[in-house]
This record gives sequence, C-alpha cells and structure tokens, in this order.
Amino acid sequence: MMRDSVLVGIPGPTPVARSIQAEMARDMQAFGDPRFVADYGRLIADLGTLLNCSGQAFPLAGTGTLAMEMAIANTTKRGDNVLIVSHGFFGDRFIEICERKGLVVDVLAAEWGLTVPVAQIEAKLAEKPYAIVTVSHVDTATGVAAPVAEIGAMLKAYPGTLYIVDGVAATAGEFEDVDGMGIDILFTGSQKAFGVCPGMFILWASERALARRRSLGTIPEYFVDFEKWLPVMTDPSKYFATPAINLVWALKEAVRIVAEEGLRARADRHAANARAMQAALTALGFRVLAAEGCRAVTLSNLVYPEGLDDAKFRSTVFAEGMTVAGGLGAYAGRMFRLGHMGNIGVNDEVQALGIIERALVACGVPVELGHGIGVYLSALQQPA
Repeated sequence: MMRDSVLVGIPGPTPVARSIQAEMARDMQAFGDPRFVADYGRLIADLGTLLNCSGQAFPLAGTGTLAMEMAIANTTKRGDNVLIVSHGFFGDRFIEICERKGLVVDVLAAEWGLTVPVAQIEAKLAEKPYAIVTVSHVDTATGVAAPVAEIGAMLKAYPGTLYIVDGVAATAGEFEDVDGMGIDILFTGSQKAFGVCPGMFILWASERALARRRSLGTIPEYFVDFEKWLPVMTDPSKYFATPAINLVWALKEAVRIVAEEGLRARADRHAANARAMQAALTALGFRVLAAEGCRAVTLSNLVYPEGLDDAKFRSTVFAEGMTVAGGLGAYAGRMFRLGHMGNIGVNDEVQALGIIERALVACGVPVELGHGIGVYLSALQQPA
C-alpha cells in the first residue's frame, strides 16, 4: 500500500526543511515593499559571499536550463568558438543551446561513468582560440563529478577563454569557490543541494564575465541579458521583471542554513554520506556507474544486478514509500538514480535504504534485510 508521505529520493527536487517551507508559506508582499527589497538585497549579497564571487550573483526566477542560456548569451557572439566538455546528458544540452546561437561548437565527451582528462581539454584548447569552455561539475545522467578546480588552474594559461561551470547538481553539495577556482560563470537551481522547491536559479558571474558582456554591445537575448538585471541586483527596489518573492525568502533561509554549516563542512558531510551510501548500495548488489575517483557526492547512479526489472523495481520502491529516478540515454531501463544531497540526514538515508531493501526482496532478490543499513552506518564511522 502506497504511503501518504513519499520520500523524495530523486536527484532534485530534494526534500525541503521545515524552516524553508515556512518561508514559502509567508503572506505575500509587493516586490517594491521595502521589507522585501531589503531581503532580496541581503540574499544577493550573501550568495556572493557564500561562493566567494567578487563579481555579481543573480538569483532569478527560472530553471537551470535558463541559467545555461544566460551563461552562453552573455559571454559569446555568433561565430565564436566554444568548447563543451560533456560528461553526460546534461553536458550535451549545451550543444543545442550553442548551435542555436550560431556558435562554432567543439565537444569533448567522456564515456558515461568517466571524465574527460584535463590533459585532453588542454590539448584541445591549444588548437585554436575559444571564447568559452563549459563543464558540468556533476552530470545527473552519469553521477560523475568533474575536477573543476584542476580545470580552472589549467585555464589560467588561456586568459581569453572564460570558464563556465554547470553546478546545478553540485553547488552547495560539492565544494566550489568561484574566484579561488578561476570560475567565470557558475550556476545552479534552487531545487538541488540548496533544498528549496523548483522555481529559481542562481548564477554567479566573475568580473571577467561581466567585462565580456560589456564588450559584446547589444545582444539578441532579452530576459537573460546581464545588462537588464544588473540595475536590479545592485538596487532591488528597481524593476525589470517580477521576482519569485516567496522563493527569495526560502532561498535566503537556505543560504543561512548552508552558511551556518559552512560550505567546506557541508561538502565534507556530503562526501562522507555518499561514500557510505555507495558502499551500502554496492553491498546490496548494485553497481555504481561512475568510476572510483570521479563519483559525485550528491547522487548515485546504480546499475541493476542481472535480472532485476527496472519498472517493477521502481514501482515497488514507490509503493514502499519513496520515488527514485530512472536511467537516461543508453542506461534507460538499466539503472536507477538516487539523490543524496541537500538538507538530508542519517535517518533519511536509513529510511531510503530500508525501502530499497524491501523492494529488492519483493522483486525476488535475496538480500538480508538490514544488511545495507548496517554497511551504511559502519561506513559513516570510518575516517575520510
């Protein structure tokens, strides 16, 4: 029997903490209300501080895909060379965005479960001048994490190439530092590791990215133009388009939670939890798609043991009280994707593993109930 309360176990949206829910439930205010103006201004400033961005943070209404368009729109012009480093389905999404803008696109793609070697990226950059290089920090299709700090260090030798990082499934889970890692544009969605419901994206732009936008003059894009939003970001009493008022409050509370935990401590917690979850799920017979050494800490992509039917397993998991995501691309029907990011705790993970164990037994897989939970709790006690 399906329960009334179903645990969200997909790689976003993630569970929303009560204090964040309370912010979404506040009485509406006008976007010109001085109280909201102050709150929005505080959020913009706090986001810049949180990710160490000396340029500009843009918390705006929209999804991660809109942020992808904003990143490309403000850093390139028709005919520019762009290099897309793809580690899966969402890395590939940049290809169509760039092609529609009339950019000359080169792609370095890894086999699913692996990352493109930094040396290969550097060799490609040496072939011709590129306006930008894009990298997904974590691709939810593969569960792979890219070495964004190492790539940023390498890119210091290519000052004409801006570094764009898709942090949708990473930011506030994986450790990131905009200025420290040489990132020019980083973006994420409210519904991932920040633990807010869908509806907002956050984009951080470095001073170099802002200068690139100024050098382009008039661009064809409208809503995502930095120049339309910068007056609002510096003075939120100004108007360009209606802000997502209650989500601004929710994100402000989410930022408070992240800052209180500490960005580095939060990344360490995610890493320890991911290590334990992946050990537990491997002990239950699944195979983690991402190779050792490049596994994301925010989700796991789990290839089924021989004979386990995808539809039956995921529907049984749902009946037991949790939703998980299916595989994408060539792995559709061959694996499921489990999110473990944001403001979740040990008790949530124990519940998730218990549900997965019961579903395996119901699907005829002979696992010992409690085995995965035991492996998880033991792994948490191991030193990093």
